[in-house]
Amino acid sequence: MKSDFMNSKDFRLLLQNKIEAFAHFIYDITKNFPNEERYGITSQIRRVALSVLLNFVEGFARNNDKVYQNFLKISYGSLKETECLINFCYKEKMLNQENLHISQNQIEEISKMLWKIMQG
Repeated sequence: MKSDFMNSKDFRLLLQNKIEAFAHFIYDITKNFPNEERYGITSQIRRVALSVLLNFVEGFARNNDKVYQNFLKISYGSLKETECLINFCYKEKMLNQENLHISQNQIEEISKMLWKIMQG
C-alpha cells in the first residue's frame, strides 16, 4: 500500500526543492569548467539539469494526470542525461571525485523519488 505522503503536496515540494538544489549544485561546479567548454559541455549540462526541474514543475502545473506523467518521464530522462554528463566530465578531469560523489548521491535520491511518483 502506497503512503499518502508519496501523493502529498509536501512530498512534491520536497522533491522540487531537492531538484532545485541539484540544479544549483550543477551550476556551481561548472563554474570551474574550462572556458573553451562554455558553449559546449558547460552549457549542455546546465540546460539538462535545469530541464529536470522545469519539466517537473511544468508537468504538475498542467493539472492533468496523463500530461503530468509524461513530463515526469521527461524529467527523469533529463536526470539520466545529467548523470551521463557528470560521468563524462569526471573522466575528462573537469570534475573532482568529491563533486562526482555528491552529484551521484543527489541523482540517486532524486531518481528514486521521481520513480515513486511515476509509479502512481
